[in-house]
Amino acid sequence: VTPIGIGVDTYWNNLLAGVKGIAPITRFDTSGLPGHIAGEVKDFNPADYLPKKLVRETDAFMHYALVAANEAIAQSGLPVQEERVGIVMSSALNGITTIAETQDECTKKGAYKVSPRFVPKVEGNIAAAQIAISHGIQGPSLTLSTACASGVDAIGTAAMLIRAGETEAVIAVGADATICPVMLSGLANSRALSLNNEDPAGASKPFDLNRDGFVVGEGGGAVVIETEEHAKKRGATIFAELLGYDSNTDGYHVTSPAPDGNGAISCMTRAIQKAGL
Repeated sequence: VTPIGIGVDTYWNNLLAGVKGIAPITRFDTSGLPGHIAGEVKDFNPADYLPKKLVRETDAFMHYALVAANEAIAQSGLPVQEERVGIVMSSALNGITTIAETQDECTKKGAYKVSPRFVPKVEGNIAAAQIAISHGIQGPSLTLSTACASGVDAIGTAAMLIRAGETEAVIAVGADATICPVMLSGLANSRALSLNNEDPAGASKPFDLNRDGFVVGEGGGAVVIETEEHAKKRGATIFAELLGYDSNTDGYHVTSPAPDGNGAISCMTRAIQKAGL
């Protein structure tokens, strides 16, 4: 579920075609904000993919997670009701849009008439719980929040669970829906956000010397990871082999990497060593 398409085939074809997903924000008035652009998921109606009751009870980031997980499970053919199938869910900011909207309503009305669905909609672990409920999954369930590294950490943690013998297969999911005024304001004021509003398609350029920040996006993705033995035994189509993974911190700054790059170098070196390369 991405700003350039819903579903693996549409996403992949648009990616190869160079389709741009960053554009002016359409969901709310951005005239009072420094940043006016984002990677919004477009033409997505969660009720087209999920039961209406479930849509009402879940946040947008959960919609993305659920739809992506459903597609991954269906494509994999994994018998998810085995006891040794788990979930690792990742999200940087969980239900921040629901939190912001609810607080805004409370402030405007002067009364805290908060929906009983509020807490289950904003807690990160509920996304994994809803995936488990939808498919009858009963193995380990973990939720990670490591900012921009959340998605890759979900994959790495899934691999560690499997290598530790805790499970045979894991659905690794990453999803976020963070496009709201308070988030954009905070990022812009911390000078982390690109303010290249005149050129949305060219605003995201992380490796460019003249980059001026990143662009907020949203969406969800999921992959099924399992042991090679388990995959071959059930006749699964294998798309890739995960050889190595590592995670560390350089202990330097909340957001900036150490200027000498030693943290990243160490992480990549260890991942390569684990892969036996």
